[in-house]
Amino acid sequence: MAKHERRVQEPLPETENIYETPCPILIAMRIIGQKWKLPILWYIADSEEGTLRYKELERRVVGITATMLAKCLKELEADGVVRRVQRSTIPPAVEYSLTEKGLALVPALDAVYDWAGRYAR
Repeated sequence: MAKHERRVQEPLPETENIYETPCPILIAMRIIGQKWKLPILWYIADSEEGTLRYKELERRVVGITATMLAKCLKELEADGVVRRVQRSTIPPAVEYSLTEKGLALVPALDAVYDWAGRYAR
């Protein structure tokens, strides 16, 4: 395959609305394409132990509100990308880590990061 050719598993529909078909890229963008989800995933993936507490995420993702952070984390958890663990400590601690599905996403994010570094000048 030439370097500029796209790999297409199935042809794009000619008569259907592309946003109503099960396109893998659109599914991925629904899961990770919102403004705050990528920074959340990056900080969790980049943490030393692969786990971050809620308050630490709130500090690191500069500009996000507590409401939006909670919403994004719930959505990422529902999509199976993030795991939530609540510790019965005083005060209670909630920790987030990437699931196997989330960890499988990291190489793709690295590739997008590299691509952007080369072409977004």
